[in-house]
Amino acid sequence: MLQLAGPLQAWGSAARFARRTTENAPTKSGVIGLLAAAQGRDRTEDLSDLTALDFGVRIDQPGTRVRDYQTAHHLDTDRSMPVSERFYLADAVFVAAVAGDDALIDRLHDAVRAPVYLPYLGRRSCPPARPIDLGVRAAAGLEDALLAEEWHAAAWYQRKRRTEPTASLTTLVDAAPGDARADSRRDMPLSFDPLHRRYALRGVRIHTVEVANPWARRPAAPDHDPTSLLGGD
Repeated sequence: MLQLAGPLQAWGSAARFARRTTENAPTKSGVIGLLAAAQGRDRTEDLSDLTALDFGVRIDQPGTRVRDYQTAHHLDTDRSMPVSERFYLADAVFVAAVAGDDALIDRLHDAVRAPVYLPYLGRRSCPPARPIDLGVRAAAGLEDALLAEEWHAAAWYQRKRRTEPTASLTTLVDAAPGDARADSRRDMPLSFDPLHRRYALRGVRIHTVEVANPWARRPAAPDHDPTSLLGGD
């Protein structure tokens, strides 16, 4: 289980040229890349063991989409590069999970706790604001693990919904082959080789789960006038 929270995140699956977009939730390619980097894998190494893992993500705090314009100069010629339009998710929180072979999961867990390359949330300019490691869970399936995990949204975000005993959260989980109801995303990494990056389609099932809101059990702040102690008319 992984906690992906930071001031900015960017999970692109269809970035082209000077326009770099972001999906509404972490992509499988982005999370697999994070895990491969934590293990210290070279970009040209085989990814088949990682792509075979079941993958799912839960949107605990959707954040706000923001747009930025960036400029750069070519390292060798010092010529100005085209203006780049980049999109990010601000103040978002996600819970991502991978499931598979126990030995591989244990190795990935060790790597996340002591990464060879520091993790980032989709782009190098997006460092995490919280520890990524949420530990290994024993569950019947990946969807059960996402349902059982506590709500990791920021306290201020949960507090705004104190009148709701549960939070309705969206999950996106790998679909079984041939599932006609599944959506499709081109974010299954086949190669991270800079000379020939390749991605395939994968099926995604989208559900809504109810997770307990810890702030629903807390009393509201007392309604009082702090200036009443000053006296006067």
